[in-house]
Amino acid sequence: MPEPADIRIDPFLGTRVHVVGTRQARPNLPSSGCPFCPGGLEAPEPYDVRWFPNRWPAMQGDRCEVVLYTPEHDATFTSLGVSGARKVIDLWAERTAALSARDDVHFVLCFENRGPEVGATIAHPHGQIYAYDHIPDRPRRLLEADWSPDLAPGERLVATHDGWIASVPIAGTYPIAISIAPTVQAPDLASLDDTGRDGLAAMLVDVVGRLDRLHERPLPYMMWVYQRPSDGNPWPGAWCNIEIVSPWRSAGVPRFIAAAEVACGEYFNPVIPEVLAERLRSLG
Repeated sequence: MPEPADIRIDPFLGTRVHVVGTRQARPNLPSSGCPFCPGGLEAPEPYDVRWFPNRWPAMQGDRCEVVLYTPEHDATFTSLGVSGARKVIDLWAERTAALSARDDVHFVLCFENRGPEVGATIAHPHGQIYAYDHIPDRPRRLLEADWSPDLAPGERLVATHDGWIASVPIAGTYPIAISIAPTVQAPDLASLDDTGRDGLAAMLVDVVGRLDRLHERPLPYMMWVYQRPSDGNPWPGAWCNIEIVSPWRSAGVPRFIAAAEVACGEYFNPVIPEVLAERLRSLG
């Protein structure tokens, strides 16, 4: 049995794999009640937003945290409203700053998996934070390519809110993909002022609402926040941004990443980005 900290590198491709046998023992569903509701195992006291260390971490050294968005079990980002979403953003920023201050942390990822279709085991609104001791491959490649948002996406525009823009990427690998970024460069959530954070809150409330109306049911999605690394390098081009993707190509129908795509790293998307954007604009 590999040790929890067993990190293996493919000798030819350089792919990093964390072999975490201990996570096989984590429960798929809580045995009784919701552990994230007030009074539950992970939230014994009342709260607005809350974070705590993950009991089944994917990495050792207090690098994995859980973030609870609200005490309301059936809430969504949309039902939180701007004020509720702002509390989540503030907590993301607070935990990012605290973890980034560690000498052994080089990159902090805030993310959410919503829905059993993408692996979420508890329905209560929550996300996670992973603090890496290196900069993972995909964010590093984007940083080294000086990624910046497309501020003139044309037919791929979804919405704008107080200095934020949401659009459908020109070449997304998932059938549903949304990119959210500030229109003026900001490296991370902590650097956003009140106006910037309120604008992001309004954008998340808007976009998640549109996504849930797209198929008239809650959309399973994966969401993550890219921010400036904390590895000691300045990264002057770092541009905070959020990606939201979903495997659904139509209502309740997932698009599976299949053999040719996995084998070759080239993808076949059945959803036309401009058509998706048009539909999301109409749902505003």
